[in-house]
Amino acid sequence: MTQPLLTLRALTRDFPISAGAFRKPRILRALDGIDLTINAGETVALVGESGCGKSTLGRIVAGLLPASGGAILFDGKPPARGKARARQIQIILQDPFGSLNPKMTVGELIAEPALLHDLVPRGEAHRRVAELLQLVGLPEGVAARYPHALSGGQRQRVAIARALATEPRLIVCDEAVSALDVSVQAQIANLLQDIQRRTGVSLLFISHGLSLVEHISDRVAVMYLGRIVEEGPAERLFTAPRHPYTQALISATPEPVPGAGAPRIPLTGEVPSPLSLPSGCRFRSRCPVARPACSGTDPMLAPLSTAHDHRIACLFAEEIAPLVRPDVDPPERLMRALALYRRAADLQKTSQETSS
Repeated sequence: MTQPLLTLRALTRDFPISAGAFRKPRILRALDGIDLTINAGETVALVGESGCGKSTLGRIVAGLLPASGGAILFDGKPPARGKARARQIQIILQDPFGSLNPKMTVGELIAEPALLHDLVPRGEAHRRVAELLQLVGLPEGVAARYPHALSGGQRQRVAIARALATEPRLIVCDEAVSALDVSVQAQIANLLQDIQRRTGVSLLFISHGLSLVEHISDRVAVMYLGRIVEEGPAERLFTAPRHPYTQALISATPEPVPGAGAPRIPLTGEVPSPLSLPSGCRFRSRCPVARPACSGTDPMLAPLSTAHDHRIACLFAEEIAPLVRPDVDPPERLMRALALYRRAADLQKTSQETSS
């Protein structure tokens, strides 16, 4: 069996929360026992509500935050630190304008990582920049421009080119498309898939846009309050999710065709505070199928008896009926959504022109 590129075992991350000058700080556990693997050339998506720990996990993988406990293995051994780690693992952040130095040209921004890691001689940096700009679909002339002179989609393409400059084996995409227009999101997602086919790079794709995740990922891990509650192949997870939280997320995703989605599963109550989690299953206070046993046992991820690559953290996973969705493949679903978005944009533009 091929060894995974990245392995996370029982990963935890704690943050101290100040309780006042004379009180001992409280500990907020942002990640609690994360087990996850990413294979070479694979895209694994992390999804979940804001505050569930997705970005914290991505920053730990990229080496921007230390873990409080557990193990991280890269190619079967602990990852290198500092510069050596950045050579193998890169990160693309949500806001490209904030992650690019406004005082440097695009050419300087892309060449800097390659020069820092001695991947190209300084005299050949211009050629390498041109290659990377072509790879991300930008003309060579963009190299002389500054970030403020580019659109949001162009800036994100520059950020992708900069990440690729070190020839990494894994890229963490931390909400890399969520700040962009819907049509641009699809372009960047298709670009990442094309780059992956050409280079074989693995992707950890962190997002809350489930339609895009369904389109781009090989496997999906669903997080809730610092834990992974469901993980499996993207096709199976989206067509037959078994955890009540995953089912609620998917049922709440807007469909491009009215009435074509699965019946909406409403969640009641607020997300519990990470500093005061409910006993037993941490989702039970909002779960529509919770039972008395859920308050006494904290379920761990376990494979389904019918699909060992599909893991659920639920005491009654085998009994919960899968959520049934219409038989529409992900690319067609995404194209329908984009068509409706463009139609809405055209109608808004026409209305503005008429009113003016």
